[in-house]
Amino acid sequence: MSAGATLRLVDGTIIAQLNTGSDVEPSLSPRPSLTATTRAGVPVTDVSPADHAHHLGASLALPDVDGVSFWGGRTYVRDRGSTMLDNHGRQVERSVDSRDDSSASLLDWVAPDGTTLLTEQRDLAVTERDGAWALEWRSRLLAGAADVTLGSPQTNGRDGAFYGGLFWRTPFAEAEVRTADGVGVTRAHGSRSPWLILESAHATLVAVTRTGMPWFVRTEGYVGFGPAVAVSERRRIPSGGTLDLDLSVGVLDAADAAQADDVRDWLLDARLPQEVAS
Repeated sequence: MSAGATLRLVDGTIIAQLNTGSDVEPSLSPRPSLTATTRAGVPVTDVSPADHAHHLGASLALPDVDGVSFWGGRTYVRDRGSTMLDNHGRQVERSVDSRDDSSASLLDWVAPDGTTLLTEQRDLAVTERDGAWALEWRSRLLAGAADVTLGSPQTNGRDGAFYGGLFWRTPFAEAEVRTADGVGVTRAHGSRSPWLILESAHATLVAVTRTGMPWFVRTEGYVGFGPAVAVSERRRIPSGGTLDLDLSVGVLDAADAAQADDVRDWLLDARLPQEVAS
């Protein structure tokens, strides 16, 4: 992918790299994204894997914005199933201000016909503490002159597939997940726990959200997670209205997995980055 700013280097290793998305194929819904590693250089994101080419590491991806896909790949159509449609939008950076530990950008979400459906203010920050590092991602979506509704395959008829939002695709073949509701994917998927811990043989990820949105989690077929925007019904953003999204992810090497609970508490207690501008 086309590299953007490097958010942080540790001992010469890039632990967080922004990608512009300018070279992403149209059918994958081009969008800026982020790749990441542990402090030891172990990858914790996966970009365009063979099973889902439209998974782009960590990104903000929505499968149905007024019928436009900002997720990529096929769209789930009620009574037809997953279908490749000519409905892929793109996120276009209008401005970017990147530093060594933070990035602020303004993006337009553009439909295939050139209409801007949403404007987004995105703020990313990298912090470190006691050998662990964390990414804090906040986005504010603003609807323009018309109402906008957001859907998912579940709201379109595919039970359990309520993905869409801030989504983190890992390269792990398998992982164990736990939340405040217990251990295992059956307890984590749909949980409104403010935190989620994903442990693999290669690294441990500690995720926190303050949105109250339920987690979409998969640990079979692929390993990925994120707070879900549209679950039981479509989510509406009225004209001129906003929707705030956030996700903080702490990254630990496998040898430091015992620190996961401490990192969770650190992220839960941490002061959020400065309020996203209206």
